[in-house]
Amino acid sequence: MNLRIDGRLFMTTAGDFIAISLAVAAAGCTSSGPAETTGFGAAPLMTVHSQSKQLTIDVRSSPQPPVRGTNDVELTVTDSTDGGPVDGLAIGVKPWMPTMGHGTSIVPTIVPEMNGKYLVSGVDLYMPGLWQLRLTISGPMQDNAAPAFEIQ
Repeated sequence: MNLRIDGRLFMTTAGDFIAISLAVAAAGCTSSGPAETTGFGAAPLMTVHSQSKQLTIDVRSSPQPPVRGTNDVELTVTDSTDGGPVDGLAIGVKPWMPTMGHGTSIVPTIVPEMNGKYLVSGVDLYMPGLWQLRLTISGPMQDNAAPAFEIQ
């Protein structure tokens, strides 16, 4: 097989041609920019207590801190007395802007995981300002909490 580069003719085998093509394609797919981070960091964005003070809730977001647009949130719920994880809760999440008196029409999806973790996906924080995540907690107990943060 012949390969012409900058007017010069090179004799190559089909295997050489495939290897060169793959190397060129791989080089085009690399990025010199910063790697995109996904997932939740080890340190919580904040820690709040439920209204009854029976539960402690670590709040992590992706991205962290949360941004204008769609975010994911991980809630880690522990017993305030012994620090043990609390599983088996039904948690409702309503993003709410207390200063504006409204929330969002998009309902986040909540998936219970293990070890007191609850994954909240599709949290739509569509405008700048103070937002609360109004949490309603049911199951073995009834409680609520409202972690709040500012969106730029």
